[in-house]
Amino acid sequence: MRIGFIGLGTMGGPASLNLIKGGHELTVCDLDRGRAEKHLALGAKWASTPAEAVQGADVIYTMVFGPKQIDAVLRGENGVLSAIGPGQVWIDMTTNEPALTRALAADVRAKGAEAIDAPVTGAVDGARNGNMTQFAGGDEATVERLRPMMELMGAVHYMGPTGTGVITKLASNQLWAIHATAMGEALVMAVKSGVELPRAWEALKIGAAESWCMHHDAPSVFQGHYDPSFTLDLCMKDLGLIVGACDAAGTESSVTRLVRDRFQKAHETYGGDKGELHVVRLEEDAAGVSLRMDGDWVPHWEK
Repeated sequence: MRIGFIGLGTMGGPASLNLIKGGHELTVCDLDRGRAEKHLALGAKWASTPAEAVQGADVIYTMVFGPKQIDAVLRGENGVLSAIGPGQVWIDMTTNEPALTRALAADVRAKGAEAIDAPVTGAVDGARNGNMTQFAGGDEATVERLRPMMELMGAVHYMGPTGTGVITKLASNQLWAIHATAMGEALVMAVKSGVELPRAWEALKIGAAESWCMHHDAPSVFQGHYDPSFTLDLCMKDLGLIVGACDAAGTESSVTRLVRDRFQKAHETYGGDKGELHVVRLEEDAAGVSLRMDGDWVPHWEK
């Protein structure tokens, strides 16, 4: 297929390389042309505007920071909407605000094209290795038709009508934030109470306590870098969208709101450019406990 891919950031850059390796023709677009070096070396073409990336494409992917950015990419000057037309499909992988997702999809369909929201989870190693998880909302027949291409980047789960992919992604991030906060509290409590950290970690990776966060993310705490591949700025953006979705649904979500406050404190204490797991460092610092642990830890974004 001929694919336009707009947004070559932390996840979009490595994920889109898998489409090229899978035999598809890519035209890529980003604010920073330097992010496209690997893509261009593998035969991709460069587009200086989103509209240029749309021209001649069967599928147009977007994967940008958040609602403000995706709105500009679609509706701005030389945006996607200025060039998209019948027979084309727009797939948005941005973690977005559900109402905006539905509105932009309506704009795209008014041009005769189809729209799918398919935000992802799975961290940078998932993007690099083609095993992200994609939550797809929109026309099911379109998702099934494009599934072989989409699955080059990872598993695709069809969630329902437009917007359900985004809602599922927000729910996924909601659980991750809760798990990350709880992981810090549990490990710090165990260590301060006399359990050796290696033993505590092994025990809390099994049974009722098991979580992806404990397996995948704890080593970033042990190394002391707290995973800079996803910043506290991004966490606060996502948590704002999550709380907004809770408000729209009319749910109490008291734990989610407490966790949002903990991330806000981490953001204020350490800075928005610091790694997401500084929410765990809050607990370490308050208790006077260090969760550093020697080991042959390979950062997940290098796997």
